[in-house]
Amino acid sequence: MFKFGIKRLLIMIPVVIGISFIIFSIMSLTPGDPAEMALGPSASPEDKFDWRERQGLNDPFFTRYLKYMSNTVRGDFGRSYRTERAVFGEVCERIPTTLTLAFCATFVMVSIGIPIGILSAVKQYSAIDVIGTFGALLLTSMPAFWLGLMLILLFSLRLDLLPATGTDGWQNYILPSITLASAVMASLLRMTRSNMLEVIRQDYIRTAKAKGATPKSIVFKHALRNALLPLVTIVGINFGGMLGGALITETVFAIPGIGSLLVNSVRQKDTPVVMGCVLFIAIMIGMINLLIDMLYVYIDPRLKTQLIR
Repeated sequence: MFKFGIKRLLIMIPVVIGISFIIFSIMSLTPGDPAEMALGPSASPEDKFDWRERQGLNDPFFTRYLKYMSNTVRGDFGRSYRTERAVFGEVCERIPTTLTLAFCATFVMVSIGIPIGILSAVKQYSAIDVIGTFGALLLTSMPAFWLGLMLILLFSLRLDLLPATGTDGWQNYILPSITLASAVMASLLRMTRSNMLEVIRQDYIRTAKAKGATPKSIVFKHALRNALLPLVTIVGINFGGMLGGALITETVFAIPGIGSLLVNSVRQKDTPVVMGCVLFIAIMIGMINLLIDMLYVYIDPRLKTQLIR
């Protein structure tokens, strides 16, 4: 298992390098002048030229990329064109907020989606199954920005129970977590239901029932564990996506996270910040995928012989 982890970490290196090259190329080829955006449209051509010279933007493309990567390996991610602050500090300021939102949303979708999915499978075609399936379809069809605005109107403006914006306390994360988790929770519910329905029809489940196993033991010990592998994949992949794809939720609820920082930096052609955000997201997703593979072995020990090859 240790060798497998080292191998996966080594594979991440060319992946991260490839992602960095693609993003650096896109930021260099897209229209827009970083000097004008940083200094303002009233800046003179001489000031813009001097600014580009200080930032190294007058060098050839490959020279700039290799210089950036060599500095990155040493832990220097550069400075923001807009704020002139260290990129590492700006990204680190946003990481706790993004991680908190992602963890809260993951908790919401797991604590609601999986139990309802299990009940829908165990009590197929019952009222719980019908309501759960209808709710999943409804949440899947709702755009995140619309759901977020409706939650703000109801719980913040009319009922005055929860704050609408900001990150001052744990209450501020309730509505964004529900908004961010809604669509994924619906997919998780349907996947849990379908997997459980497939598993509970297997021969070993009938054998466990014939031996006198309790319904609780059959569901949680025999059926759920064998249905967990695709669920773990869904949760892990979507958690990684929440780290960089929560832009709509962050915008609606005015949350200063990685997603909003990334989009604002793209608009301003702030290449160092964009690169720092993308590299953080890429590394986090790679680590999450590695953790998912490790959990596979814990859930199903039979996979250990396949992973260590």
